[in-house]
Parts: sequence; C-alpha cells; structure tokens
Amino acid sequence: MRQIVLDTETTGLSAENGDRIIEIGCVELIGRKLTGNNKHFYLNPERDSHEDALKVHGISNEFLKDKPKFSVIVSELLEYLQDAEIIIHNAPFDVSFLNKELDLVGRGPIKQYVVKITDSLMMAKEMFPGKRNSLNALCDRLEVDNSGRTLHGALLDAELLADVYINLTRGQNNLVMDIDSPVQANDSLPMVDLRTFELPVLIASQQEMDDHEKMLATLDKTSRGKTVWRRLVV
Repeated sequence: MRQIVLDTETTGLSAENGDRIIEIGCVELIGRKLTGNNKHFYLNPERDSHEDALKVHGISNEFLKDKPKFSVIVSELLEYLQDAEIIIHNAPFDVSFLNKELDLVGRGPIKQYVVKITDSLMMAKEMFPGKRNSLNALCDRLEVDNSGRTLHGALLDAELLADVYINLTRGQNNLVMDIDSPVQANDSLPMVDLRTFELPVLIASQQEMDDHEKMLATLDKTSRGKTVWRRLVV
C-alpha cells in the first residue's frame, strides 16, 4: 500500500478557536521504502502565529505573507493523498486542523480521501508503555539521526517520522506467516514410507551456524526479548 507520512505546523493549538495551518510536509513510502516523491507547502494562514507557536517552529508572520492560501493548494494536496494510508504522530491534532481547513473551502473531512489514518504515537505507546514517546524520544530510542532538528519543521519532522515508523514496524518484514492458505491433501499421489530410506544427516557449517545466530538475534530484537527459545532450559 502507498503510505504518506504527514506533519503540519500551525499558528497555535486549537483549530476550533481559529488557529490555522502554516506548513504541511509529506513523505511518500511505497513498500516501506522512501520514494523521494514528497510534498511541501508553506501557507498564508491569514492571521499571526501565537508567540509560543513561533518559539516552536520559528516561521515568522512576515515570511508567510506572500505564501499561497490553503484554498490554492488543496486540490494538489488531496490528489497527492488520494487512496493512501496517512501516518501522523498524534494524529487527532493534525487531523483536526486539516478537517477545519477543508471545511473552510467546502471540502469533506480528510478521511473521505484516504484509505486509513495511522497514529504513530498510539503505536509507540503500545510498544513502549510508560516511556516518553515524543518524536525526539523515539529518534533517540530507535537510533534515527535528528541532530538537524533545532526547531520543528513539517517536512523535516515528516522525514524523521518516516524513519521512526519504518523502525517501529521493522518486525513486519521478518515475522510473516501465511495462515490463510490451508494445506490440502492430494489423494492422487502415492504414499511413501520414509522408513525404507536411510536419510543422510547434513551438519551445518560454521558459517551457517553464525548466520543462524545472527537471524535469532534479529528475531530477539524484533520481539523485544520475548522469543520462546531463549526462555527454554537446554
């Protein structure tokens, strides 16, 4: 499935109280790989940012004066997001702003245009209960380089979140089982009595043993130490 990691910057904290979006950053993933087909918009919010918001994103009111309004870029944005899964950190916040902007230009809510909205913050809370799960904290925990993040920026944060999301879901590539295809017996094939054969025993080489241990270590990391074989007494 095509996935879009999305982030916004805003004039404040409440879309319902008149705050607006000033920046949208989108990063595309296909097959869990970055494609480089990204989108980035600065927007004229038609109002000033709150002082506290300015401290977070550092985008001045003067800088935004000549930028397009949301109504100018809405068609391009929705075409880009169409039929994709959208991944957002703390999705209710960004979705509330997107829905308010869409409502102001006579469009339906964002869920009408996308397949699914995934909240990476909720995913992180399930994986790391009781721990800090901000984007910075996840970058540190999952070894994603965020050294260039001195202020919040929608495109940079979307790029970082894409790397975080890939690391959060890395186990999905390793632990795949096909449970939907039942094994069917074929009565036309003759039965073979294996007791009539002397089967050779093939001893694994040292290289194969080393590769096996590396794979077990990968599975251990993916399951966060919950693999059964590590708990068995040999």
